[in-house]
Amino acid sequence: MSDNSLVCWKCGASLAALSLPLRRLDECPSCRAELHVCRMCVDYDPRVAKQCREPTAEEVRDKTRANFCDFFKPRPNAYVPPNTEEVERARAELEKLFGKS
Repeated sequence: MSDNSLVCWKCGASLAALSLPLRRLDECPSCRAELHVCRMCVDYDPRVAKQCREPTAEEVRDKTRANFCDFFKPRPNAYVPPNTEEVERARAELEKLFGKS
């Protein structure tokens, strides 16, 4: 995997300027989010136990804070843009039910 394919899990900014492997305290140059975090790892999966596919990894409670996991491998597609269309649809439904506040 090349550095050029990595983007920040929080803001989507390119991490091409950083060298691999990511260090525990590396931060996104754009939003300053910590990068050695579960949300940035290939094993992160919110649908499984402990939200991690690595069965021998210790549980990390805060998936957005730097950790000491030895199994950490950065994933290029870690950024998931917010689905604003879904939020707007839900807001419209609530306004229909309860009126505009």
